[in-house]
Amino acid sequence: MKLTLRLAVQTIALLLLLSTPFIASEYYVTLLNYIGLYALVALGLVLLTGIGGLTSFGQAAFVGLGAYTTAYLTTATGLPSWISWASGSAWTTLIVAWAVTSAVAFVLGSLTLRLSGHFLPLGTIAWGLSLYYLFGTSEALGGHTGLTGIPAISIAGFNFDKSNSIFYLIWLFLLSGIWTTANLLDSREGRAIRALKGGMVMASSMGVNTSRSRMVIFLLAALMACTSGWLYAHMQRFVNPTPFGLHIGIEYLFMAVIGGSGYVWGAIVGAALITILKQQLQTTLPSLIGSEGNFEVIVFGVLMIIVLQKARDGLFPALATLFNKVFPKTNSQEKSIDANAAQLAHREMPKAGDVILNATNVTRKFGGLVANNNMNLQVKAAEILALIGPNGAGKSTMFNQVSGVDTPTSGEVVFMGQSIIGKSQEAIAKLGMSRTFQHVKIMPKLSVLENAAIGAHLRGKKGVVASAWRLDRAEEASLLAEAAHQLQRVGLGDYLHAEAGSLALGQQRILEIARALCADPCLLLLDEPAAGLRLKEKQLLAELLIKLRGEGMGILLVEHDMDFVMGLVDRVVVMEFGQKIAEGLPQEIQENPAVLEAYLGGVA
Repeated sequence: MKLTLRLAVQTIALLLLLSTPFIASEYYVTLLNYIGLYALVALGLVLLTGIGGLTSFGQAAFVGLGAYTTAYLTTATGLPSWISWASGSAWTTLIVAWAVTSAVAFVLGSLTLRLSGHFLPLGTIAWGLSLYYLFGTSEALGGHTGLTGIPAISIAGFNFDKSNSIFYLIWLFLLSGIWTTANLLDSREGRAIRALKGGMVMASSMGVNTSRSRMVIFLLAALMACTSGWLYAHMQRFVNPTPFGLHIGIEYLFMAVIGGSGYVWGAIVGAALITILKQQLQTTLPSLIGSEGNFEVIVFGVLMIIVLQKARDGLFPALATLFNKVFPKTNSQEKSIDANAAQLAHREMPKAGDVILNATNVTRKFGGLVANNNMNLQVKAAEILALIGPNGAGKSTMFNQVSGVDTPTSGEVVFMGQSIIGKSQEAIAKLGMSRTFQHVKIMPKLSVLENAAIGAHLRGKKGVVASAWRLDRAEEASLLAEAAHQLQRVGLGDYLHAEAGSLALGQQRILEIARALCADPCLLLLDEPAAGLRLKEKQLLAELLIKLRGEGMGILLVEHDMDFVMGLVDRVVVMEFGQKIAEGLPQEIQENPAVLEAYLGGVA
């Protein structure tokens, strides 16, 4: 009954949207047209900034590329033969606009996405300004006067030359964009994109090609903006540089943030609020103040500050919460696990006793500080090796050397018979290495199930197009079934649909282990896995690690809980001041004078 009521409300909302051109005045139809155009750009920013964590102020320039490409092709005379084919229809100019935007975005992304921190948004400002001035100074594009005489979009002789006809085209593109984006995010590729904001090191260690994922969302956001520009040009029937300046790019970012930058429907909320508010303020403020000016910008600035302080997730989550209270969700809307999903292929484990990781004379210097000095260790298949030592001994640095997070100053690291010095974390993950982190790295807003499924990224093959059009459902079912299996295995089977951020710290560490196991590794690196666990949880973890060892997996762990370590591991390597001071069986290490000196400051 509740689900039926939700569907009824959603259906009524869709019918009201479809009937708008018949029941609303031309003013409101035109207003909705602009909301749709702006929301399409904001949707790209939701994907790029809110979900991918890449702030861009330059999206208005991509809107301009779409608008000017179609304007030039449909109004210019004497075009060369190699491009004249595209001038006959607005639909062919859209294809060209996508191609031009993709090429420009790829070049700009290749340069800009190398930047981080505040340098990234500054980079987007730089190319946003550059393209804006290109539009205004190019004689072929009409300079600041712009281009006129752009024809209407037509299909089978029907012209979309009125506000109430192009309305359907604009909202069809927008709703298709929302559907496609939602599909993409609900997939293996979508988890990779979400993982960008959760931590690049974590994503890379799970086999995510973070550079590719960043470029994918950069291109998608640019193409959405380009499509908006194409629609705008054929709606207005003329273009000039004014709507494509930096200040408009900032407005688009306002829309995404105020609406809810992490939510696809937030794009419509933000675009509607800013567009309607701007119209009202431009009408009322001059009469109140007694002079003309862009006073609405001041209001937007104050509004942005309030939203960032009081509702950093934007307005859509609050609206969604209210809607869910009135029309509650049902359990059937949670991700279900297909018991009949095909099992993922498993790698063949190396033979017990084979050396799978061999680090030789590994040295890592940071200026004058030697964090690791000629470190040697081996991990064999079907054994558990503990790497222990006092705080500051260099254990975490050594972990980073053998996992590809960092590159040794000198020395050699061989994994599964291959040197991994200089290899990316993704390449190392493909060889069968997976890890957890000293400081837990999860995505708190995603479910426990989806967090674990990130670990299975390399075990899927479907790409962006298949994900966006839901051609990946069979593979997705297998990935989720594997994640559910590993969560059951580590004792988190009752928390599949809970938000990962709601788990206790100890459970989050267990979640990291489940995520690592989803990668089907032959070597598992565990950084303080028992920290924050209760006694019973430690016992269950020890049982799990012993079972994994029995299956042929090699395990390298860093741990401070000596009771946990000594009753579990096969061998122990002890570090102090970046060097190995002892190696042997647990009993030997407990009696070693050098180890007692390092831990206790003297021989007991």
